[in-house]
Amino acid sequence: METPETAATPGPAKDRSSSGVAVPGDAAEAPAPVHGTIADVPPLHVRDVTVRFAGLTALDAVGFTVRPGTVHALIGPNGAGKSTCFNVLSGVCRPASGSVRFGDHELTGLPPHRIAGLGVARIFQNLALPPHATVEDSLLLGRHRLTRTGFLAAGLRLPAAAREERRHRERVREIAAFVGLEDCLDRPAGSLPYGQQKLAELARALCMEPRILLLDEPVAGMTADERRRTAAVVAGVRDSLGISILLVEHDMGVVMRLADAVTVLDFGRRIADGAPEDVQNDPAVVRAYLGERADEEESTS
Repeated sequence: METPETAATPGPAKDRSSSGVAVPGDAAEAPAPVHGTIADVPPLHVRDVTVRFAGLTALDAVGFTVRPGTVHALIGPNGAGKSTCFNVLSGVCRPASGSVRFGDHELTGLPPHRIAGLGVARIFQNLALPPHATVEDSLLLGRHRLTRTGFLAAGLRLPAAAREERRHRERVREIAAFVGLEDCLDRPAGSLPYGQQKLAELARALCMEPRILLLDEPVAGMTADERRRTAAVVAGVRDSLGISILLVEHDMGVVMRLADAVTVLDFGRRIADGAPEDVQNDPAVVRAYLGERADEEESTS
């Protein structure tokens, strides 16, 4: 894993069209954002969240804010508390104290399906696609919460149900084209290369029409080409759709190219929060990644 010192040094402050990666397609090809503008995407506020397991404090009064329409990276060494934080945000874990608000909605204590219904979509590191279903049918699963016609109407193929299914399939095809999977819709999801399966997971989350995406190591295990392609899609989600993204990622080159802001955790505590270039050079962050070597270098300098 790269450390903040060895990661690629970021360039000047990014604008919306210079993420360091090529966005797939162009603005005309991007699926229309359901929520209209970034103004319709609320901030995510994490305030003083503490999580304890038996005698272990996994998160200790952690707080940060994900601004609308930005990529916010949550990084730190293994065991820093990143996965626990994601579990709190998605409703898998309830904190001992603290608050998580998404706009006007308090997420703390809500079950996962209620949080998803508010526009929070999480993508796990491990693949969860049904391997024998087609890519199109897998993406349609993401439209389930948006379906209005009932089981009986769908089973009887009533006109309203048929019209709704056509609309959902059209939207699935738009999103598949946006991530570069338009030629794979008829293939079994399990037959795709690993990188394309990860893109299909991302596309399925986009089919939920989220307002914020929680991405857990989206480029882990990929080849260099697959990492570039996936980073381009993530940049496109922000730049073209205005969706906020909270990203956990160990590839510091990807983090520094994509992130608008970075929060660093170490042993469950927030040790840095700010612009990527500032966090990258923070002595506390360097020590967290390099450990005793950084301390020794400081003492001998």
